[in-house]
Amino acid sequence: MSQDAQPAIPAPHDVPTAAQLVAAVRDFLAADVLPAVDGRVRFHTRVAINVLGMVERELELGPAQAREHAVRLARLGVSSDAELAAAIREGRLDGDGALGPLLAQAVRAKLEVANPGYLGPDLPGG
Repeated sequence: MSQDAQPAIPAPHDVPTAAQLVAAVRDFLAADVLPAVDGRVRFHTRVAINVLGMVERELELGPAQAREHAVRLARLGVSSDAELAAAIREGRLDGDGALGPLLAQAVRAKLEVANPGYLGPDLPGG
């Protein structure tokens, strides 16, 4: 993420941001630790690098994704994922054409954080 793209930093914090700190640790693990280890430690280092990447993406994308998800839920007349699940189980949303796209957009948002490499052009909701 470029410095210009950084979200506003809430007081009393200043730079480096949480995202910048996470990126620095991820970069250190990838550049310095990973080449120096093997076996189980190498595997766990790769896991740590992936986890830190997820945290970076969630810090960057999470607030906007949460706002967008709340808007989609409101369009369906529910206020939470738990309420959405209950409405689906009870059949209250049967035939609602907005349900499929909402679920696809929710999955897309999760993948944008968890593993953007899984996103493909054929995934609905993008």
